Amino acid sequence: MVHPNSYALVLSTENETSSIYRGNNPSMMLTNCLFRMGGSAALLSSHPSDRCRSKYQLIHTLRTHVGADDNSYKCVFQEEDEAHKVGVSLSKELMNVARDALKIHITSLGPVVLPISEKVKFVVNFVKRKFLKIMIEAYVPNFTLAFDHFCIHTGGRAVLDRMQKSLELDDWHMEPSRMTLYRFGNTSSSSVWYELAYCEAKGRVKKGDRVWQMAFGSGFKVNTAVWVALKNIEPPLKNTPWRDEIDDFPVKLNPPKPTSNNK
Repeated sequence: MVHPNSYALVLSTENETSSIYRGNNPSMMLTNCLFRMGGSAALLSSHPSDRCRSKYQLIHTLRTHVGADDNSYKCVFQEEDEAHKVGVSLSKELMNVARDALKIHITSLGPVVLPISEKVKFVVNFVKRKFLKIMIEAYVPNFTLAFDHFCIHTGGRAVLDRMQKSLELDDWHMEPSRMTLYRFGNTSSSSVWYELAYCEAKGRVKKGDRVWQMAFGSGFKVNTAVWVALKNIEPPLKNTPWRDEIDDFPVKLNPPKPTSNNK
């Protein structure tokens, strides 16, 4: 432990005012539609005496940063447009950059959190593909064996769709992320706390449950925090963003419209 018997106050926020775009560049206007104001605060303690009143224990963190690559560095970038108006541009390479960064991140995280059975399956699949040259698809570990709840950054609907497909998660596991995006928009780093609050408000978090918070953004970077619940978390009656409306969720979301390939 680096700082024993200490407290740390962690503030997460999205301050849309500082990045509002007033120009006409389409690649910069998207952030005005997607991002929303939001914030959260969490008090961490390394005092042993606080364990009895703590809700969670932080058991693992991981950060992946791929900013050394130019495409990764520029895929989400604050700059001036042709009219010298400041905004955040989203490049067409964003989804590819995110995919590659997530692959690196999950490859590093898997050996730490997955059970032995999943590690063995992954190694066997890797040996068959790389050394025996057997033409089979790469094995996707079952992360539901390692985590009970998933709080995935609300980067957008397409991002959540891809994450669900890549991790092979069902709709129940994606519900906190999708409902947070629907209700609050992309609140940046604080979104994973809105999602955890959703799980708590639904009464889903029980003692011993593991929670995977994963956020990503400009840089390009991916961050993970793994928590274990120290007690059954009762649905809070106050101090929650879902107060008075949690029973209205989940809502039914319209499926994405198919794109036409007009030639």
